[in-house]
Amino acid sequence: MKRNRQINSNNIHSSGRRKFLKTTAAGLVAGSAGPFIRNADASVLRLNWLGWDPYDIQSLSQEFERQYDVKVVAHYFLGNAEAYSKLKMDDASEFHIVMADGLWPRLYAKEGLVQPINYKKLTNIKYLFKEFTPSALDLLKEENSGRTIAAPNCWGGYGLTVNVDTIDKADSDSLSMLFNEKYKGHLSTSSRFEENIALTGILVAHSMGTINAPRPDGKSFNPYVLTEQELAECNRLLIKQKGLIAKRWEDKAELEKLMREKIVWASPEWSSAYRRIYFDRLEGKTNLNIKHILQPKEGGLGWVDSWAITSGVTNSELLEIAHKWIDFRLERDNMATIATEVGCAPTVDVRDLIPASHIETLFLNQTSAIQNLYQFDAPSDLEKWKNMWADIESA
Repeated sequence: MKRNRQINSNNIHSSGRRKFLKTTAAGLVAGSAGPFIRNADASVLRLNWLGWDPYDIQSLSQEFERQYDVKVVAHYFLGNAEAYSKLKMDDASEFHIVMADGLWPRLYAKEGLVQPINYKKLTNIKYLFKEFTPSALDLLKEENSGRTIAAPNCWGGYGLTVNVDTIDKADSDSLSMLFNEKYKGHLSTSSRFEENIALTGILVAHSMGTINAPRPDGKSFNPYVLTEQELAECNRLLIKQKGLIAKRWEDKAELEKLMREKIVWASPEWSSAYRRIYFDRLEGKTNLNIKHILQPKEGGLGWVDSWAITSGVTNSELLEIAHKWIDFRLERDNMATIATEVGCAPTVDVRDLIPASHIETLFLNQTSAIQNLYQFDAPSDLEKWKNMWADIESA
C-alpha cells in the first residue's frame, strides 16, 4: 500500500485555522501567498494509522472523520516484526498511530519509536476491565521509566482448539497433545515460527522443571527468552512434530476449512476458527463439536493489542487528534462493534451490549486469565530462532 508522506504543521487545520487561511488568502497579492495558500484537500488533517486490517472498520473511521473533520488513512501489517521494521526503516513520522501487541510496545519505546500517552485525555478508560488498566498491565508502560506508552484495544490467547469427538478428554488441555503419536496426521499448527517455538518452549520448560526456576537473566520465565538447553529440546520436539501434522496453516480461514473437513482435530490458534464453527453449531449449520482451551495446563500464550502514538507526532493539534482517535476507539458502542463484527475480545466491558453467545466465545467472563498467560514478545535472539526454524523445516 502506498504510504502518505509526513504531515507538517502547514497541513494542520481546525475551524479557526481554516478561517485564518481564507482571510489571509483574500488579503494577499496573487503570486505572493507563499506556503499559506493551499487547496481545500491539502488543508485537511490526515491521521495515518498502522495496524491489523480487521480493525479498519469503515463505519468507525467515517464517524471519526465526521466528528473531527479529519481524514483517517489506514495502513496494514501482518505482524509486529513488520510494523517494527516499517517504523525503523521508513521513519516513524510516516505514521501517527501504530498498533502492537504483547510486549512489543516496550520495544518500540526502547527504540524511541513511540511517545507517552496522556491518559487524562482518554475519558473512556473508566470502562476498561480492571485487568487491562495500566496499574494492572505492565506491558502498557515503558520498562524503566514507568511512563504509559500504549492504550489497550483487544485481548486473547493462542490456545488450543480441539475436536471434542476425536481428541481424548485427558489429552485435550495439554500442550503435549500437539506431539502425541496417537493423533498423527490430524494435528496442525500455524506457519509462524515465533509462536511454534515459544509454545513448545512452555511445554519444554514445564517438563524440565525450569519454568519456575531462577532464570539466567534474573527475570521470570518468558517463552521468548529460552536457554540453550530449552531451545535444543524445542528443536527435537518440533522436528518430531513434523511427521505428525497434516500441515501448517497460513491463515485462520485455512485452519477453519481443515477443521470443518475433519482433517485437523486440534491446533493452537487465536480462537477465530473456534468461534465461527461454534456459532454455526448454535445455528444448526454443523454438528462439529469443538472447544477452545484458553490456557493449557502447562501454560499458554496471550496477547493484548494496543494503540500507541509514534514519536513522529510533534505537532500539538495532531497529537490531540491522535489521543481522540484512541479514546474514540475505546467508546463502549465502538468496542461492541469490534466484538460483533471483528470477533475480537474488547478490553472494555461491553457485556451488556452484545449477545450472550459472544460473551462466552470472547471469554469476557474470564478476563483474569490474561494475568496468567505469557505475553507475545520478540524472540531474544531473532536470527537464532529463524535459523533454528529453517533447520526444523528442512529436517
